[in-house]
Amino acid sequence: MRLLFVSAPLLGHAFPMVPLARAMRDSGHDVLFATGGAALSVADAGLTTADVGARVRLGRAGLGVALRHPLLARVEAAGAADLGFVSRLFGSVNTSMLADVLAVADRWKPDLIVHEPLAASAAIAADRYGIPAVVHDTSLFDGAALTEATARRMGSKVAAPSTVLRTAPRSVLATEGGWPLRYVPYSGSGPVPGWLTTPGPPRVLVSRSTVQGPGGGALMAAVAAAASEVPAEFVLVRPPKALARKPMPGNVRFVDWIPIPTVLGSCAAIVHHGGAGTLLTALAAGVPQLVEPGAGDRARHARLISARGAGLAAKSAEVTPGLLGELVADEAIASAAAEVRAEIAAMPSPEEVADRLAGLVADPA
Repeated sequence: MRLLFVSAPLLGHAFPMVPLARAMRDSGHDVLFATGGAALSVADAGLTTADVGARVRLGRAGLGVALRHPLLARVEAAGAADLGFVSRLFGSVNTSMLADVLAVADRWKPDLIVHEPLAASAAIAADRYGIPAVVHDTSLFDGAALTEATARRMGSKVAAPSTVLRTAPRSVLATEGGWPLRYVPYSGSGPVPGWLTTPGPPRVLVSRSTVQGPGGGALMAAVAAAASEVPAEFVLVRPPKALARKPMPGNVRFVDWIPIPTVLGSCAAIVHHGGAGTLLTALAAGVPQLVEPGAGDRARHARLISARGAGLAAKSAEVTPGLLGELVADEAIASAAAEVRAEIAAMPSPEEVADRLAGLVADPA
């Protein structure tokens, strides 16, 4: 069977699909992964890639939407725009991708297209060529709804997917229909400093988005300012240069890019920007998390994690030594995080879902 995986040219959109793509490849199927930009690094996972993002200018697209819809942009910055901003932004992104996605689909002639929710160009290609399509959820949102809204902004109405692969644990987000799929973290490979694997005081990772944007270092700065009063070690992952030049308490350390899933299991907690990949990785590891509400889906993510009890939600201005101490030491948070980890572990693996997808094409009924 020939499969085409498609994502927008962003790491956080492509990486969640890598485990399933590799499972399909390892089962003997031909897999092509179409994306762009930094996300083409999925080739490091042994996947064949096609560049469909060369025409995409994400920053320009975002600025264009913001200038045309300033009120919506302000609401989006507060994480309250629902699908209004994101559908316009990724409608523009997918318009830039569409010609390349159509060309790849026409040339590759896949039996099945698997795409992340905001790669609506893949759903349009599936409709154009009569290919079954599957939406691979990558966040705490209904992926099919995201695809439909994005395609509509492009002036297209796409058919319902053959199924939706649900990676969100039901105790965090209950969605109707689709197939459950265990979230298996992937963030590439790379060296891990020896000191990050040695025992010591409770260790807290502090990460930020891989997407450039305003305020990316505010949360890190807030944690660093409060860290001296907390009996834990705080590791800032890829801190902004301006922050890294400042004097730090003795329990704050810096590290360049690291494969977070590799080290997270030995950490007491993680503080992060609310991105879906980091959030789901922490849930899969059973690690308490402090999530900063923010633009897009980040406010929603923070709210859902806090409601489940598996972490805390706080803006950078609300970070205090007491809050960080609670994150590290609260047994109720640790227990809830462990429950979600067990829930995710019980979901069907990528290998099991790969077998089921093969059956979907062999027997569409």
